[in-house]
Amino acid sequence: MPYTSILFAVAVAVALAIGTLAGYILRKNIAEGKLSAAEIQAEKILDEARRSAEGVKKETLVEAKEEAYKLKNDMEQEIRERRNEAQRQERRLVQKEETLDRKADQMEKKEEALQKAEQELSKQKKSLTELMQKQLEELERISGLSFDQAKDLLLSRVESEIKHETAMIIKENEAQVREESDRRARNIISLAIQRCAADHVAETTVSVVALPNDEMKGRIIGREGRNIRTLETLTGIDLIIDDTPEAVILSGFDPVRREVARIALEKLILDGRIHPGRIEEMVEKAKKEVEQSIREEGEQATFETGVNGLHPELIRLLGRLRYRTSYGQNVLKHSIEVAHLAGMMAAEIGADVTLAKRAGLLHDIGKAIDHEIEGSHTAIGADLAKKYRESEEVIHGIAAHHGDEPFRSVEAVLVAAADAISAARPGARRETLEAYIKRLEKLEEIANAFEGVDKSYAIQAGREIRIIVKPDKVDDAGSALMAREIVKQIEGNMEYPGQIRVVVIRETRAVDHAK
Repeated sequence: MPYTSILFAVAVAVALAIGTLAGYILRKNIAEGKLSAAEIQAEKILDEARRSAEGVKKETLVEAKEEAYKLKNDMEQEIRERRNEAQRQERRLVQKEETLDRKADQMEKKEEALQKAEQELSKQKKSLTELMQKQLEELERISGLSFDQAKDLLLSRVESEIKHETAMIIKENEAQVREESDRRARNIISLAIQRCAADHVAETTVSVVALPNDEMKGRIIGREGRNIRTLETLTGIDLIIDDTPEAVILSGFDPVRREVARIALEKLILDGRIHPGRIEEMVEKAKKEVEQSIREEGEQATFETGVNGLHPELIRLLGRLRYRTSYGQNVLKHSIEVAHLAGMMAAEIGADVTLAKRAGLLHDIGKAIDHEIEGSHTAIGADLAKKYRESEEVIHGIAAHHGDEPFRSVEAVLVAAADAISAARPGARRETLEAYIKRLEKLEEIANAFEGVDKSYAIQAGREIRIIVKPDKVDDAGSALMAREIVKQIEGNMEYPGQIRVVVIRETRAVDHAK
């Protein structure tokens, strides 16, 4: 039994040894086969790489040759173009040279013609001089007077005529002296107007609010129109929402309420939350903003005119005039201008400047609440001034500026004059501007209708017209006669305030040339 086990163990060991040897030999053969296959594969790859490199090399050479050929063609084309351009330039230069030669020939011919004309003129001038000398000698023989004697005689006659003209001028000056006071008054007013240049803005009864898009119109109207009804009820302004793209129109005759509605609507659009509660909140905020703006406008007006010590309520009422218009003229701007004009005229004649400015600034204060209280704005303004303890002179200036009361002071007259000047000044009011333009056109039309008129200009806001006549058709006596005839035409065909000065200008020019 043990011997059998030993044989079995030996057999197992021999089998293992044989298996190991066989495995080694098998692996060696496999490894050698793989190595041979790898070498064959590597050799194939190298061959393919060599063939690919040869192909790339050939393609590169072909492309290089094509590029060189293309560059050669481009260079030849550019050379041909440059050669053609040079030929064109050469042809143009030749043409210019020919043109210059022709012009030079023409200039030489003109120069020869001018020399001939100059020689001819010299001959004519010499013959004219001889002829004039002969005429002078003949005149001296016929008149029996020498040149100096005739000159003395002519001068004596001219002297007598000048004395007569001087007497006429003195007589005219005497008449002009009688009008000196009127002229001085007009000069004072015109100087004050020229020194005060206030802007006038024509206001309307509508305001336009821009919308970011047309969808906002539906949000402003709201469900069943509740938003628009709330806004109209709180502001008292009509909202017009029509086909106008991206815009809403606010219509109302009260400019303060219209401004409140405009500010509130702009705030609502910016905020985006539009409902009755929010509308009420924004309207209240807008009212506070407008009230603050009114006070600031009133304070600015007092600062601008230099009027101090006004009651705060009067300052607030002045600010309300910023949103009040009269025939398209802003009442606050008009009041400031009246204050400046009255103050300037008062300074010219030595009156109380401070009083004139104060009364001028407050003269239309009644218009701030004339839609709330019965009566004329002059009576309302006088009552307000009395209520807030203004002086009697200021109250009288307010009450009398439209002639409702007889004037009791120079300052009241100045306020009334300044008010009329500001309201009637060209451009201040719409219909006044149209009438002003028509008046100027009519003045120039009357002047241009006369024979011999070259140009005419209406100046000084239609208070003067200057007419330039042709000196060869109208002499000095005719100029005076024309001025008188134009005055008659103006008086008969036009209606105008004050008087219009007609100036006829006749200019004679003597021209000669030094050679």
